[in-house]
Amino acid sequence: MAGTPPPGSGFAIPRLPSPSGSRARHSLNNSFSFGPQSLVDSLTEANTSNASNNRMSYLDPSRSILQTSPLRSSPRMPRRMKTTANRHPLATDTTDVFQDDGDEEGDDEGYEWGIVDRMRLWRHDALMQHLYDSAAFWGDKIVSWTNDPNDAFWLAQTYFLKHEYSRSERLLTRPFPTTPPRVGPYAAASNATTQPPFAPAAANAKGKGREVPSPGPGGSAGQIAPGVQRLPVGPGEMIDVAIQYEEGVSRLVDMSVACRYLAAQCQMRQGKWDEALEMLGESNPFRNSGKGGPEVPNMDGGIKIEASMCSLRGLLMLKLNRGDQAKACFMEALALDVKCYEAFEQLVDGEMMTPEEEWFFVQNLAYREQTPSDAEFVKLMYLSRLRKYKHSMEHALVRKRLVEDYGLGDNPDVLYSFADALYTQLRWADCFAVTSRILGLVDVHKATIPLHVACMYHMKHLNSKLFLFAHDLVEKEPESATSWFAVGMWYMCVEKFPDARTYFSKTSLMDPRFAPAWIAFAHAFSMEGEHDHAVTAYSTCARLYTGSHLPLMFVGMEHLILSNLKLAEEALLAAQTMCDSDPLLFNERGVLAYMNEDYETAAKLFADALDLAQVVQASQQSWVPTYINLGSAMRRLGRLQEAKAAYQRVLEIDHRNVDALALMGVTFHLMGWIESAIVKYHAVRLFHGSLLLTLQYWHWLTSGLRPQALSIDPINGYVLELLDLALEASADCGPFGTKGPPGGDEAAWEQKMREQRDLKGKNVAKLSPSEVDDDMSM
Repeated sequence: MAGTPPPGSGFAIPRLPSPSGSRARHSLNNSFSFGPQSLVDSLTEANTSNASNNRMSYLDPSRSILQTSPLRSSPRMPRRMKTTANRHPLATDTTDVFQDDGDEEGDDEGYEWGIVDRMRLWRHDALMQHLYDSAAFWGDKIVSWTNDPNDAFWLAQTYFLKHEYSRSERLLTRPFPTTPPRVGPYAAASNATTQPPFAPAAANAKGKGREVPSPGPGGSAGQIAPGVQRLPVGPGEMIDVAIQYEEGVSRLVDMSVACRYLAAQCQMRQGKWDEALEMLGESNPFRNSGKGGPEVPNMDGGIKIEASMCSLRGLLMLKLNRGDQAKACFMEALALDVKCYEAFEQLVDGEMMTPEEEWFFVQNLAYREQTPSDAEFVKLMYLSRLRKYKHSMEHALVRKRLVEDYGLGDNPDVLYSFADALYTQLRWADCFAVTSRILGLVDVHKATIPLHVACMYHMKHLNSKLFLFAHDLVEKEPESATSWFAVGMWYMCVEKFPDARTYFSKTSLMDPRFAPAWIAFAHAFSMEGEHDHAVTAYSTCARLYTGSHLPLMFVGMEHLILSNLKLAEEALLAAQTMCDSDPLLFNERGVLAYMNEDYETAAKLFADALDLAQVVQASQQSWVPTYINLGSAMRRLGRLQEAKAAYQRVLEIDHRNVDALALMGVTFHLMGWIESAIVKYHAVRLFHGSLLLTLQYWHWLTSGLRPQALSIDPINGYVLELLDLALEASADCGPFGTKGPPGGDEAAWEQKMREQRDLKGKNVAKLSPSEVDDDMSM
């Protein structure tokens, strides 16, 4: 049953008016470059001409590519719904990136499906069911019959989803006819006269008037092959087409911003980074076109394709090791459209900005101009993902509003914000409880897994659980970088550092922007005592993550271990300029001042570190080493009462802390309280077999500088020497003797200890081997 032809052309492509005397815009003769300038010129020309918005919208960078919706045939320009029972909405729902709605005009309830309609339905249904081979097979036939750029675009999308990037790129960049084919399986009929397939029909054509079966045997069907239009192919195809065709042939990348963006995506997936950057342009070509900018609202409620292009340009800059330009591209993408989360994720998770920079930038995005109805929600979600070193009260209010006002108390991303804050405060157990809830909800959450693994590493009783968790991840997500990161952390737990570095290297190869793997790789060198290699690894981290202060701080810590005090000072001061609110950084600067014998500055920095720890509500147990450091600095300044108060604070937190007991004994000894010192030294001997000590050697014991817990020898020779001195002093003084440290000050006291140690060594050397054995057995 043949219907009357539709009004106008059965196949319409929006065309822009060309200047008089020039070639048609859809021609290859005026452009052999893959750069975006041709699109910019077309857009500029459209702005200065009387072209309608409907006809030039496929060049508009402020539009988007919305997902197919069965509720309307075009998500951009609402059209009259097809309400007939025999017409499936997906049959014409092709998300018309070229905004060609001319075919819909004049349609009515009597529309009947043709073969192209049915195959478009098959294509879209196959895409929704992830049957990409089926979608590609039928979509290819549709393009051959229609030469419709929209059908070609969706075929390229199908190839992309199949990971056939080269095939998709070829379709988008090869010469493409912009006129309907002259022959095909169907032809339009008007007044019982056979016309070429898809030719313009009469003004009153409707329904199947667009697609009428071609004559049977003996008709024109036998002439299909001779009439097929074959464009030149091969290395010189562009030139050959330009010579043979004045107009009617173009490239999809020159006809649509969406096609150009998709072509660049295909090139990036193939590792053709320079070609993809040429396709997009070194900088945003629409920046000064008058059609873009942060203040220009999105035309259809989606994500501006201009912002997506900027985000992709930033990824290409990262691939080409142009970090500063990548940062600028991501910032521009997010400024153009706050809904472009990929750009936000690269900026924040990639730590391209300092905590203060990212807070100011995210606070001042154009939320209300771009998303008037959802501005507050988008802003709160982004603020919740920022680092928690500063603005702790503001972060708490953000999380409270997301829970109370928006009902997201059990949302994984909001819970991750809570976990991140707890981890920053060094509250491992609380953080682990939240991350366990997140992974119970979603099984795999990329941002949460590093926190979950780190908590299990810090809490030693969960190390065995980390082993099981890592194995489970590798089984479920073998292609995920986080899975192998968990394996590397397990080897860190059992101190197999070379194996740990192997898996951290694998993680970095799978995801070069995965920051925890780079930091853990450097930690493995440091914990193995390879401090020079650790400095190199941390320096690489500092180059990759220019907005993070942690790599520079770790570089300073390594230089402190190596006694390179000048280099340590440079690194720590550089870290301070990036983040002035990290308590750990103040502790390390205090260590540096102590090693430079600037005890007054050291005491101030340690006190500042503890004040900042109170501001971020950090776990008191985590800052025990800093209290000990503060007490040691005070003791060096002769402020023994303040030193005693600092050590007493540690004992209030943990009454079995060996460091505090030993140093409290030292303080009592210096104050002349010999009996009290003897009691503390004996307490150390009581606990030393079962506890962890922060300090490894005597010079660390007297300074209390390292915030690391290390097991020491069960027979602590230094404490035994101190106990011997205290006992000798007590015996010399008698019940009525003079109290005070030997020699009157700490320096003379340490000299006396060295002399006593040397004398004991000489006496041991004079003994026979049997006598030594007897003495050791005793």
